[in-house]
Amino acid sequence: MSIYTYTILAVLLVSAVSLTGILTLSMSQKKLDEIMTYMVSFATGTLFGGALIHLLPEAYENTSNTMAVSLWTIGGLATFFVMEKFFRWRHCHHPTTQDHVHPVVPMNIFGDAMHNFIDGVLIAISFSAGIPLGIATTVAILFHEIPQEISDYFILVNGGLSVKKALMVNFMTASLAMVGAMLALQMSKSITGFTEALIPFTAGGFLYIAGSDLIPELHHNTEVKKSLLQLTMLIAGVAVMTILALKF
Repeated sequence: MSIYTYTILAVLLVSAVSLTGILTLSMSQKKLDEIMTYMVSFATGTLFGGALIHLLPEAYENTSNTMAVSLWTIGGLATFFVMEKFFRWRHCHHPTTQDHVHPVVPMNIFGDAMHNFIDGVLIAISFSAGIPLGIATTVAILFHEIPQEISDYFILVNGGLSVKKALMVNFMTASLAMVGAMLALQMSKSITGFTEALIPFTAGGFLYIAGSDLIPELHHNTEVKKSLLQLTMLIAGVAVMTILALKF
């Protein structure tokens, strides 16, 4: 299959995750919070693994300018910091409650749309560099998207949208990933060095999301048993990315 075919299939798979919120309707708040915590732990592991096992080794292997790779990685960290700091692109993975308040619905929709657009870009750039790298990046984004989209769904419903409208809005914002992917594929063909620069940039983004957004959320629970399960799930996420590296 062509790079375009792989990218389209990957983006469609990730976009389909936007509909997972409806599967949690029958769950109690306590059960959902527990499941989300372990899902976030697993997502943290896949993002760290994606950055450190797949993306950065690929970036260093295909260039003699290691300084550029390091600078682009830092650039990714800085860019994601700026987006979250000034554009309120949040990565919270817990539904809205009285004790855990989210931004208003319009801000959430804007942030989620931007988030999904960037996801599409990252998937496309990774497939441009190689099919195995694209698969690894898709897996990392996929597992991060599951708790993210469930959280977004609950924000929309608690913000006054009906179940049907919340699912529709979530899917519409998710579809922007395809726009980002197609744009990135075109740019990778016309701009020299675009893919080489975006690979470490993507790694920086993964490291920022995992370290700045997800790890702090895991510290909200301090029970020893649950903390050990969180660590186990994080290691499992890294293990999945390691298996992908060995397999491909």
